[in-house]
Formats: sequence, structure tokens, C-alpha cells
Amino acid sequence: MGHFFAAPTDEWGNHAVKLTPAGILAVAAVIALLILIAMGANYRRSRSRRITTKQLVFSSAAIALAMVTSMIKLFEMPLGGSVTLLSMLFLALIGYWYGPYAGIMTAAAYGLLQFAMEPIFYTLPQMLTDYPLAFGALGLSGFFRRQKHGLLKGYIAGVLGRYFFSFLSGIIFFAAYAPDTMAAPVYSLLYNGSYLGAEAVITLAVIALPPVANGLEQIKRMAFEE
Repeated sequence: MGHFFAAPTDEWGNHAVKLTPAGILAVAAVIALLILIAMGANYRRSRSRRITTKQLVFSSAAIALAMVTSMIKLFEMPLGGSVTLLSMLFLALIGYWYGPYAGIMTAAAYGLLQFAMEPIFYTLPQMLTDYPLAFGALGLSGFFRRQKHGLLKGYIAGVLGRYFFSFLSGIIFFAAYAPDTMAAPVYSLLYNGSYLGAEAVITLAVIALPPVANGLEQIKRMAFEE
């Protein structure tokens, strides 16, 4: 395992580890595998290879937009987490287009991609909870893809899923950061809810606008055109 992990040299402290180049390559292989699994799931449900190819194009575009907008931070929390320019929406869209299985797998791959951007963590369970599990939950939007106002419902479900894993990480791995006057679960609820809730409110207000909603529905139809 020493080939994959090393001690960081920055403010993370002695208890943290970081990925070596070999470790980053291993993560990249897992990302590619998750995307292939997501595509394979939809291919088995479809008679057309072109839909699978279109899924790759649309999903890749959504991941790229999520990555770019995640770097545009409207507000950043001191211990991690930020309000970004609608980055969670683009991941929820993948589930909304192609269903929960493809959405969860692809969003989990994105979570690992986010991790690879700064591959420092404290424990493997903490890394899995904060990245592939938390971001993968945004793919829960796929369960609402055929419902009326499915994107609004799906986005809320995805954000709540991410909120759950972020809350879980807070009380299990970062309880020591809670102030003495506040219980760790309450602190985790408030801390993670502040930035996730703020971005969710902004995003819901945007996608509820009729021109935006109509545009997103047209894009969804394009994702399945032969």
C-alpha cells in the first residue's frame, strides 16, 4: 500500500495521507470503470448503440460543466464545502436523463475525480463517504425522471442524499471540530446544511424559471434522439 499513499507536506497534519502518482492512476482506473459500468447498464436496456454513444457525450459534457462550475465558488466554508455555481445540478441531470443506475455510477466517478484534484484524506472510509458516496447520491435524481416536475424532485432527493453522507462524515470523522457548546450531530447538520442548502435554494430558483425549465426539457429530449 506504500506505493499508493504518502504523508502530506502541508497543513493537513500528521494523521492525513495523500495519493502518490500510482495512487492517482489507480483512482483514474476506477473512474473509467464506473463510467463504463454506467454505460453498460443503459446499453443492456437499449437496442441502439447510438444512445449509448450519446450517453457518453452528454454525461461527459455534464461532468465537465460540473467540474468547471465547482471551481466558481460563491462562498467557501473554512473547513471544507462551498456554495458553487450550480455544480450539483449538472450531476443530477445525468440521473434525470439516463436513470438512477447510470446517474449514481457517473456521479460517484465525478466524486473520485474531485478527490483526485486534491488527493489528501485521513482514512479510506472518510474518503469514500466524502467523495464517491456523497457525490454519487446526486444520481438519485434518476428515480424521479418520469414524474411531473421530475428534475425539481430529483435534484432535491440528490442534494438530500449528499447531505446525508456529508452529515455522516461530520459526526464520524470530524466530530472533534464541533465547538464545546454544540453536540457533534447538531454541528454537522448546521455546518453541512449551510452550504448545501444555500446552493440548493439558488439552483431550485433557477431551474424553476419557465425558460430554464423548458430548455432543460429540450436537452433531455436531445439526449435520446436517434
